[in-house]
Amino acid sequence: MSILSEFREFIARGNVVDLAVGVIIGGAFGKIVTALVEDVVMPPVGLLMSGVDFSQMNWVLKADNPATKVDEMVAIQYGAFLNTLIQFLIVAWVVFLLVKGVNALRRAQAAEPPPPPAPSAEETLLGEIRDLLKSGR
Repeated sequence: MSILSEFREFIARGNVVDLAVGVIIGGAFGKIVTALVEDVVMPPVGLLMSGVDFSQMNWVLKADNPATKVDEMVAIQYGAFLNTLIQFLIVAWVVFLLVKGVNALRRAQAAEPPPPPAPSAEETLLGEIRDLLKSGR
């Protein structure tokens, strides 16, 4: 078996395709959450904290030299980290709710008793014989 045919077989498996779809949807969902945090959640939080813009919060380790045009500032961007942390918490919460919903569906399906098995051909024939004997034919 050549490498190309093995690769084609690997890609054709259903779980690989499902994984690819999940990664693509996850990337799109990440962009939505980023926009939600940066444009919807953080402005009111900043307003409640006297107009603080979290994305601009940093701890300057080395300031720019005004005499040069080169950007020399070195800073720890803890505001950006806070935004990312909030994004993570939102994504984690949504994933938790999805898993909780799937688990509830699985529990509901497991609680339902399976339907009784269909009678075999032999049982069906015996039932017909019994019915004929009862009817007196």
